[in-house]
Amino acid sequence: MKNTIILFLTILTIFACKPKVEKAKEDNTTTVSLDKNSIKKVDVHTHYEFNRDYLPKFFEDWNMKGVLVDVAHHTPEGVGRSWSEYVALQKKHPDLFWLCSSLIGAGIDNPDFVDKEIARLKKEIEQGAKMVKVWKNFGMITKDKSGKFIQIDDERLQPIFDFLAAEGIAVMAHIAEPIQAWRPLDDPKNPHYGYYNEHPEYHAYKHPEIPTYETIIAARDNWISKNPDLKILCAHMGSMSHDVNMIAEHLDKYDNLYVEPAARFGDLVGQDEEKVRAFFGKYQDRIMFGTDFGNHIQQDSLSATELAAERAYLEEEYTLRWQYLSSKDSVEIRSQKSEGLGLSEEILQKVYYQNFADFFEVE
Repeated sequence: MKNTIILFLTILTIFACKPKVEKAKEDNTTTVSLDKNSIKKVDVHTHYEFNRDYLPKFFEDWNMKGVLVDVAHHTPEGVGRSWSEYVALQKKHPDLFWLCSSLIGAGIDNPDFVDKEIARLKKEIEQGAKMVKVWKNFGMITKDKSGKFIQIDDERLQPIFDFLAAEGIAVMAHIAEPIQAWRPLDDPKNPHYGYYNEHPEYHAYKHPEIPTYETIIAARDNWISKNPDLKILCAHMGSMSHDVNMIAEHLDKYDNLYVEPAARFGDLVGQDEEKVRAFFGKYQDRIMFGTDFGNHIQQDSLSATELAAERAYLEEEYTLRWQYLSSKDSVEIRSQKSEGLGLSEEILQKVYYQNFADFFEVE
């Protein structure tokens, strides 16, 4: 029983950095027109903290590599990270993974904050970091000594972003939450109902001290405006996944902005498929593929049966996202129903791989 509970947590949770993996189902009477292995892929947003013996074959079967994304978050002991675990896994599988470091505003009032953070980031870039993640603690969680929430456009952070721009290091930005976080959870079919019930600390509706969605998004947009030379990948569709028209407005306004849909496929499925299909068509050069999948439990804590179930779960979930993007089969994700997008092979190649390769300047 203990291992069963551990397996459930392994599959369905990855720190607090993401909403619960979208539970989806498909109509098995339909088929996907393209083979999953036919398109080269990079999952730009993963959290595989620990090794799995099945990972090399799994990624080979999917013709896929991944980016291991670190998250800096608050713990009772201070700032928690998994950087050393990600570095160890990347060293074990250098042909499978790239690394993404992280940044948090804790200690921003200290006079040596900037120097220490830049020194740390230099070291982690030398270790292989291609990108740095900023998380929703900016704007929603971390405060300075005055008690004010630290927004991502805080001028005390600017020297760090200047450094990253000069180094050609991109920033993955998970700023704010879906707009539903500021709304009451009165509909079980809300695609974020489960997450905010399980993580009420991020349900801003219940925490009036947290700045509004509009305030945090405005700070995020100001930060983008201040950093035109910084490559920015907005995770989770930039916390605008409820409306692809809003995402489109931002992509039109900011040339250095890209998006990826990790843990937000349910929001996309909940919108008109023709509108979403047109969005992918128009912005096919600015969208990458991400899932937020991963693990945070050691392999030897799980039985062979549990590991097989874990792999089967990942196979099912990657398949569902492939189905949604590549076919016009009916799909249901987080109680949202729609027709698949049926994107062309050319667009799929860009979303799954080429946009990543161009953004990170890799072969």
